[in-house]
Amino acid sequence: MDKNTVTGLILIVLLFIGFTYYNNTQKDKAYQYEITRADSLFEKGKYRVARVSYLRALSFKPSEEYPRKRVLSIDSILHVRALSDTAASHAAQEENATAAPVTQPATVVLEKDSVALVPVKAEQKFITVENELAKYTFTTLGGRLYSVELKKYKTWDQRPLILFHGDSTEFGFRFFSADNKLIDTQTLLFKPVSDTGHITVTDSVYQAVFRLQVGEDQYMEYRYIIPKNDYMIGFDVVLHGMDRVIAQNLTDLSLRWKIYMPQQEQGRMNEDNYSTIKFKYYQDEVDGLPMRSNKPVLEKDIPTRIEWVAFKDQFFSSVLISPDPPFNSGKVHSEKMPDDSPYFRECEADLSVPYRAAPDLTYHMKMYFGPNHFKTLKKYGMDLQELVFLGRNIIRAINQFVIIPIFNWLNKYISNYGIIILLLTLIIKMALFPLTYRSYVSQAKMRVLKPYIDEIAKKYPRKEDAMKRQQAQMALYKQAGVSPMSGCLPMLLQMPILFAMFRFFPTSIELRQQSFLWAHDLSTYDSVLQLPFTIPMYGDHVSLFTLLMTISTIITMKINSPSGDSSQMPGMKGMMYIMPITFMLFLNNFSAALNYYYFLANLITFAQNMIAKRFVDEEEILRRVQERRKMPVKKSKWQQRLEEAAKARGYTPPKKPRRR
Repeated sequence: MDKNTVTGLILIVLLFIGFTYYNNTQKDKAYQYEITRADSLFEKGKYRVARVSYLRALSFKPSEEYPRKRVLSIDSILHVRALSDTAASHAAQEENATAAPVTQPATVVLEKDSVALVPVKAEQKFITVENELAKYTFTTLGGRLYSVELKKYKTWDQRPLILFHGDSTEFGFRFFSADNKLIDTQTLLFKPVSDTGHITVTDSVYQAVFRLQVGEDQYMEYRYIIPKNDYMIGFDVVLHGMDRVIAQNLTDLSLRWKIYMPQQEQGRMNEDNYSTIKFKYYQDEVDGLPMRSNKPVLEKDIPTRIEWVAFKDQFFSSVLISPDPPFNSGKVHSEKMPDDSPYFRECEADLSVPYRAAPDLTYHMKMYFGPNHFKTLKKYGMDLQELVFLGRNIIRAINQFVIIPIFNWLNKYISNYGIIILLLTLIIKMALFPLTYRSYVSQAKMRVLKPYIDEIAKKYPRKEDAMKRQQAQMALYKQAGVSPMSGCLPMLLQMPILFAMFRFFPTSIELRQQSFLWAHDLSTYDSVLQLPFTIPMYGDHVSLFTLLMTISTIITMKINSPSGDSSQMPGMKGMMYIMPITFMLFLNNFSAALNYYYFLANLITFAQNMIAKRFVDEEEILRRVQERRKMPVKKSKWQQRLEEAAKARGYTPPKKPRRR
């Protein structure tokens, strides 16, 4: 390396160290501020707000034990409060409440046109309905889904894959009675109308029915329609004779749905980055909370009608659908959990269900509990395939109309996904070969011009002559018919493909738990060495595919870099090494399939350049360049118009001396 390159590298390293120090200092200040604020709120008994501040402090310093213990302590306090609260609270009490919903079993009785909650001694019962794809467990407390297990999938450590489980889940309607008392259905005991115990769906469809009996010929009923072989189940809500129970002035019922997402994948960071809450506006586009956000709490009010809301993690989703009538409005809330928790995210949705007083009223909804598989979701319509994040605009179009069709076509004939990625890379690189060839030819022209560029550099060696040197070089490029950007443009045209792959591989459920060579799971990182410490940005492991990708990138850039006067751009040689290393730090925690693809793309690009080299004669290029330099430079129309305007004003440009 020359002096300028070394100086550039030193400056970049110092800048990186300075930024790291400044960033850590700011994190320390932010951490101390959140801890002080949280402790103050905790002492005042404002536990929920304090919990948010402790979580924010954890986002700045995830390894600190103090805020994590405080969060667990607050969770215990709120849980005790939830058990001691009453289910019948007035509207003002509901607005000021900070505890979780009541979980004490109760039943509803109708006495003289008033509704009362009467605690019962009966315990909740569980009913399991199993089809070919999933196992659904229902509880009579609230008549809700208690857990969902996907039978064809396992967690990264081979445990049963359960989307949500336990008393932490919430699902129920809230409304006021005719005498202005709050009814929360998830705290009430439903009675199973259908079979009990463990049921296996043998016919085409099985219907599990749970009824909340309010009075004689008055009830609220949940009907779960479970097909034999489908991830989509029906969910009907029947209100019979409830118009005398529900307050007459209500125009909507509140439906609250809340789950805790358990960690399913080895890479917790990756799983959390691709997890969010999505929803679809009625007859419009899909929207949601932002992914990859550092904020511990995310919320969004939805003032317009929505067709569905989905709690989406990296590879699986739980979706509640109400296409007709749609939900009037809603509010979604997402909160990160501490790193040592088995859950990584809390998701909650408060939805407004349209209501009109009628003796009989039925809502036809649907529920989807299954994989984020593009083809599976697309067959249901309603834009559910948007749950598979493939990028935006042109990146999504490339994935949807090019990458996925080729991938699915190869998957019909090949079961090894490592081979599929290899063939997919070959097909893409062959399609892009004309661009690669043009880039190589442009680099060959730049190599041919290097002696002339060196002469210009010797002619204008001083820094004060930088402008003259640049003008002379541009004149040389114009005489030779070479554009210094012509080698970059073909590479820029290939960038959308690279970005499309960056979005495709981490969200492709087909690659989940598929092994290849030393990688046991192509959807997550391929750790070949576990480090006893954590390197900032890099992690606590070594990914071999990432190392191979980095080394091959440096070699390819080294061989294919166009020759030129490096003194014109000090530090560029150093950047050639810094950029791949930066990508190595960033991609070490990404999926092995992505790094494997980039590694293959580098190898194929190198092979294509070797092939192109056999067909590109640099001596012939030099001869053509010399002939072109002897030819008079053709003036552009703009230059011709300028000269004509100058002649009209009586100006005659001086004649150029004849070239010898």
